[in-house]
Amino acid sequence: MARTRLSVLLLLSTMLVGAPAASAYEPPATRQHVGLDAGWRFVRSDVAGAETPGFNDSAWTPVTVPHTWNASDGQDGGSNYHRGIGWYRKHFTPPSSLAGKRLWLQFDGVNQVADVWVNGVRLGQHRGGFAAFRFDATSAVKPGQDNVIAVKADNAAKPDVAPLSADFTFFGGIYRSVSLTAVDPLGIRMGDFGGPGVYLRQRALSDESARVEVTTKAWNNNATTKRVEVRTVVADQTGTIVGETTAATRSVNAATGFDTAQTITIPRPHRWHGKTDPYRYRASVEIIDADIGDVTDVVTQPLGLRTTAVDANTGFSLNGRSVRLHGVNAHQDRLNQGWAVTPAQQRQDFDLMDEMGVNALRTAHYQQSEDVYDLADERGYVVWTEIPLVNEVTDSAAFRANAQQQLLEMIRQNFNHPSIAFWGVGNEQKTSNAATNNLLRDLAAAVRAEDSGRHSTYASHLGDLDAVSSHTELAAYNKYFGWYNNSSTGPGGWADRLHASDPARKIALSEYGAGGSINQHEENPRPPVTTSRWHPEEYQTLVHENSWAQLRTREYLWGTFVWNMFDFAVDSRSEGDTLGRNDKGLVTYDRATRKDAFYLYKANWTTTPFVHLNSARWVQRTTAATTVRAYGTTDTVQLILNGQAVGAPKPPAADHICAWPITLRPGVNTVTITGTRDGRTYTDTATWTL
Repeated sequence: MARTRLSVLLLLSTMLVGAPAASAYEPPATRQHVGLDAGWRFVRSDVAGAETPGFNDSAWTPVTVPHTWNASDGQDGGSNYHRGIGWYRKHFTPPSSLAGKRLWLQFDGVNQVADVWVNGVRLGQHRGGFAAFRFDATSAVKPGQDNVIAVKADNAAKPDVAPLSADFTFFGGIYRSVSLTAVDPLGIRMGDFGGPGVYLRQRALSDESARVEVTTKAWNNNATTKRVEVRTVVADQTGTIVGETTAATRSVNAATGFDTAQTITIPRPHRWHGKTDPYRYRASVEIIDADIGDVTDVVTQPLGLRTTAVDANTGFSLNGRSVRLHGVNAHQDRLNQGWAVTPAQQRQDFDLMDEMGVNALRTAHYQQSEDVYDLADERGYVVWTEIPLVNEVTDSAAFRANAQQQLLEMIRQNFNHPSIAFWGVGNEQKTSNAATNNLLRDLAAAVRAEDSGRHSTYASHLGDLDAVSSHTELAAYNKYFGWYNNSSTGPGGWADRLHASDPARKIALSEYGAGGSINQHEENPRPPVTTSRWHPEEYQTLVHENSWAQLRTREYLWGTFVWNMFDFAVDSRSEGDTLGRNDKGLVTYDRATRKDAFYLYKANWTTTPFVHLNSARWVQRTTAATTVRAYGTTDTVQLILNGQAVGAPKPPAADHICAWPITLRPGVNTVTITGTRDGRTYTDTATWTL
């Protein structure tokens, strides 16, 4: 119903029965979305003529996207997974009601280069494997009729597309969802690097009020001039309107874009405060055809009001309060699926991180799914997300343009997520030369120009004061003390020396950790050869115990990020118990098993009552003399060996670790840990055979 007619009806209703009851704001439904994940056909080769509508694809394999052709060969080792071209085709019939709309075909992720046709019309090419992208398909799609989408995906290395190389498998295919969106010709822009077209910039925040600048990019694709109003509405979590504003009516010529900047004030703002209180408002922008009063388009975005700061001495703060960032890195792949994961699996990943007490996430080493950032908003994670500028660069204008493109896509697509605090411009460049430093400098400048409200950062493994770490506001370092540098005593001395040598530098530990197999065990483990097939779980545990004991006392670090939350695929690796696997995760690749080090962090990062017995999986023992190690958050912890208490119950140490030297008897031994808290008993037990 036109807004003017609705106003008359409301006025008549008020005259007859009094003022209407307040109701929650619900954005008008103006867009139509057609999901396109089902019904594809696929072939893993380059096929001439596959883009033509009449091409016979009956011999191709039926698939549903998300899909990758490297689900098996990308994780089995040998560095020989298929990198090249695969074709996808799909027939679909969009509803006739889409006629007269602008039709946008969206791909949430295709690795690495995608060429797209609809009904034989080439819509364009996207270069980059991690951002969503859209093509205007209005002139190609035929509503109410059979249509054919053809996609040529190519995950072969390209000298002008980042990343050129990296320590993870580059899974090929349409590995995220595909959809068609119909928008009124008078609507919010869909072609802004895949962004929402609505950008929320917090300009001031106090306990009394928040001031938010709303920038809306819109377009009049009609054949005639339109008189347009732009209305912005902010509603709280109950749907109650807490702020609104309408821009003055303006005339917009046919086939013309227009931007609108509005300022909206929210009284007594409820802040987004991480895991303590991840409160979000909803900001909706309505485009109104002023001649008839109709809302022609609306976009709703999350709005989280918060401030962040980083101090070289006191670390990270959120809303003026110091927050220790207990972070992890995470890739997006799964066993036997590669990058083609489901929203339910992403929620499971967050459930596991929640259980461990994680409050900060680095999406290494690339932009991840929109669902990941939505979950981070909802659950209160502080996020560092970054572009896939890894290992090396090509000194060319085309490569520099692609890096800038991927940065702009990442920022604009995710601009309104309150969880994101850090934009990363790259990771571990092998060479600090002019081409690398000039590019990092330009990317850092682009972050400042695009989003002055967040922090830029970069993760380095070169010299601590190398030029590569000088371009962004924040510095971060990948340091594997006890693993690649197994002669070191841990990160504490390194951090102290760097902090003392450059007190103004804002530093974080962006990666640390060690490999660990749940199938390999060793008493008093020695540092293994990292490239060997022997990665005992006990050594991984000791590295994390030693690292965390030092990191937890150094508040000047603005963040610490475990490498990695989950095991992941690297087809070139041949180490640990599984070929093609990086086993530094705290959880196995299939998410089925939490390694012992997982419980170390759970004990230190949560108040959840529990006890955990280490090395419980090591059931066939080789020596009688051993040390039982356990983690717990209970008031006391007791060891019981073969039904007999070993000493008296004792409180866990400050790092929540307990240890008892024992002697196993020949045959079967039952080892039990018990703990008490608030009158309840918690137990973990194992059977070890000598």
